[in-house]
Amino acid sequence: MRKQVIVIGLGQFGMALSRTLSERGVEVLAVDVNEERVRLASAFVVEAACFDATDEQALMRAAPERREVCVNAIGDDAKDASIICTALLRQMGAPYIVGRASDDLHARILRLVGAHHVVNPEREFGERFASRIVHQGIIAEMPLGEDLVITELTAPSVFVGRSLDKLELPRRFGLQVVAIRRGGSANVLIPEPKETLVADDVLVIVSKQGAVGRLLERI
Repeated sequence: MRKQVIVIGLGQFGMALSRTLSERGVEVLAVDVNEERVRLASAFVVEAACFDATDEQALMRAAPERREVCVNAIGDDAKDASIICTALLRQMGAPYIVGRASDDLHARILRLVGAHHVVNPEREFGERFASRIVHQGIIAEMPLGEDLVITELTAPSVFVGRSLDKLELPRRFGLQVVAIRRGGSANVLIPEPKETLVADDVLVIVSKQGAVGRLLERI
């Protein structure tokens, strides 16, 4: 059975989320008060509906209690609506609610009224992109849970010709190389400890936040 998700609010974040979830086989109900946004989303989601998500009766008809995830992606210009919608979703028995916050106070309020998880896409993207600016070689970063991050890192030149066991990255830096992209993005290998790195290898690393940056500062 396909996973069912409601995405409420079709700004840039909500629209991109709806499209990506749909591409990955999720059954998405996309909701917005703007008819043009709903029309655009209807081209790729299973269902798109135009209504005000602070209208209790209209939201109830969307059956949030039967959806596995409800994402409240209402934008920064409607914080009151975002808070009311989150509270209604929790009241209606939505099993898992994700709220989009624009600042720390907004995030705290969303949690208080019922959000199980809160995201700030702009802040998270800015923090990840800053690593790419500060540390040459970092291609991308993605959070993994509350305290870990996955980093794609072009193998530093001092690593080339050396094996992973000789580098001792877990002991020295708290890093674990879980995969290597070699010779193109489609060629991914799960490395053995004796794997010798070659030029242009891209390391997929799991670590605590900031650990890769500390590694690059020390080599």
